[in-house]
Amino acid sequence: MIRGGNVLRGETAVSGAKNIAAKALVAATLTSEEVTIKNIPLISDFLVVVEIIKELGGNVTLHDHTAVVSVPQFKRSIVSFEKAAETRTSTMLIAPLLARTGKAVVPNPGGCRIGVRPIERTIDGLKKLGAEITYDSEDGYFHATTKKLVGATYRFSKNTHTGTETLILAAVLADGKTILQNAAAEPEVDELIALLNEMGAQIKRTDPHTIEIQGVPQLHGATFTILPDKNEIVTFAVAALLTNGDILVKDAQKAHIQEFLHEVQRAGGGYEKGEQGIRFFAKDTLSPTHITTGIYPGFMTDWQSPWAVLMTKANGTSTIHETVYEYRFGYVSELLKMGAKIQLYNPEVTNPQEVYNFNLTDDKPQFFHAARIIGPTSLHNAAVTISDLRAGATLVLASLAANGESVVHGIHHLKRGYEKFAERLTTLGAEITYIQE
Repeated sequence: MIRGGNVLRGETAVSGAKNIAAKALVAATLTSEEVTIKNIPLISDFLVVVEIIKELGGNVTLHDHTAVVSVPQFKRSIVSFEKAAETRTSTMLIAPLLARTGKAVVPNPGGCRIGVRPIERTIDGLKKLGAEITYDSEDGYFHATTKKLVGATYRFSKNTHTGTETLILAAVLADGKTILQNAAAEPEVDELIALLNEMGAQIKRTDPHTIEIQGVPQLHGATFTILPDKNEIVTFAVAALLTNGDILVKDAQKAHIQEFLHEVQRAGGGYEKGEQGIRFFAKDTLSPTHITTGIYPGFMTDWQSPWAVLMTKANGTSTIHETVYEYRFGYVSELLKMGAKIQLYNPEVTNPQEVYNFNLTDDKPQFFHAARIIGPTSLHNAAVTISDLRAGATLVLASLAANGESVVHGIHHLKRGYEKFAERLTTLGAEITYIQE
């Protein structure tokens, strides 16, 4: 339950990056030696991967925000369907299982349902590296085997963050050199590469979308520190601007969120970088913006729903064109309950194959790819339901800005990606109460 209307002020720290932490756990299973991962976020996505690794025979100890991982040997090759359904990262375990045991049985990926999010690009790449993979529609598992993974050149048909990382994990212990073309350029991918190189891998990015991996016989232990989560930085930035507040996000860096900062500046919001981090503050009446999401270094798809809420305060009509997923406007129906004026539509696109990063065969007429946000609008209280992680943060932000008391259902989605989110907002002046249903 959230009572809106409070101005949020103060300072807060952000957790280690969600999109690095759980994948660093998977990378740690490529060696029998200990890998120490620092600054981990204690979120459900991370903790689920911990439990899966334990089920596979690994050891994981947690102390404060540090994890120590060791997998002397895998004792089983099948990933639990129940736990895997909670996070897409579980599917990435197919790589270390194949590399170290020659066998892997993993379910279709779980996690947030934001579009189809196909896995065939990853499966095709693993096959190119020498894996034999079949999918059993009756049990819902991919069954993979290999005598030995071998290096190969593989070009992704569309950009894929998780697919790039999975093939990197598979290639580090393969025989020979692997070249990944049209690979994802996100900073999180480079962080995973940095960890693997610390463990003895030989990986380099030869251009923004090409990665070369020279296979090595084995990896060793290492110690690695996770960077701050850029999506959390953006969330607290929007909270400050949306509530006419002033929030210092400690240890935040401008790198990797440059496109977001550019749009904040264009919209008339305030920010300044200091020694402690980045301060975000309301400054002027917000101006409308016209945003197209895209792969890195573009405006991230994870940022578009918080931005949509922010644009309800702008003086004019804003637009958001989503090009990464075929359908990511599920939160709009909930914002409409709160008085937002948002119209979904499909813009005219002459070259959809080049513009959209999703498979056009997965698209449907009812999957709108753009939103028109009409502002300024005063949001009011409502009972709303979270459909996915980023939509959850969006509805919390909307409730903070709304008049009256809102009830937000489905906070388990939030716990997948935000550690003590409500508690941190409360220290900034929010009024939030948990209700047991």
